[in-house]
Amino acid sequence: MARVRVREHVNPLSIRYQASASPPDWTKIYADLNLPLHLDIGCGRGRFLWHMAQIQTDWNFLGLEIREPLVDEANLWRDEKGLTNLHYLFCNANSSLKPILETLPAGILQRVSIQFPDPWFKKKHHKRRVVQQELVSELATYLAVGGEVFIQSDIEEVEVEMCDRFSSHPSFQRQNGGEWLAENPLPVATEREIATQKRGEPVYRALYHKPGF
Repeated sequence: MARVRVREHVNPLSIRYQASASPPDWTKIYADLNLPLHLDIGCGRGRFLWHMAQIQTDWNFLGLEIREPLVDEANLWRDEKGLTNLHYLFCNANSSLKPILETLPAGILQRVSIQFPDPWFKKKHHKRRVVQQELVSELATYLAVGGEVFIQSDIEEVEVEMCDRFSSHPSFQRQNGGEWLAENPLPVATEREIATQKRGEPVYRALYHKPGF
């Protein structure tokens, strides 16, 4: 299947993306809704989750992406493979995360990944970055005790900012003594990660845990 072509960056603060997404009937999406859920925020073309869903068949996977053509394409790939533990949803995570997560069974969200988000380099555009404090708070509310959040970027400034926001929330504890992870703890690398490493450039990674207090 030929890849659809879309704009690389979409302004999440534009009016078009402020409406909350309408969550589907999850019982019609997943064959077993009680499996633990891995949420990938900003899933792009969705190939990372497409591979994960085939490796970890005892998990459900949900990808959120703001570029609708990529979501349509990813769901076609899912259907062609007949995967019943994978779904992609078109939405702006910063305006739709709570409405989505509150419709899922309590305690089902056990893993979150945010990988190579749009960096929005200009200072005046930093408010467009996906990891804002409200998003962190919403993840803290719905992530199961014992759950984890994995974040990575090839831009150190972006990764540091994401880490600062998760570290400042009392529900999250950074693992590995606060040092960058040398390896990806997940069994699948994203296309961006593979390309970055092939160029010999660093990837900055961190893993957070939600302990029970």
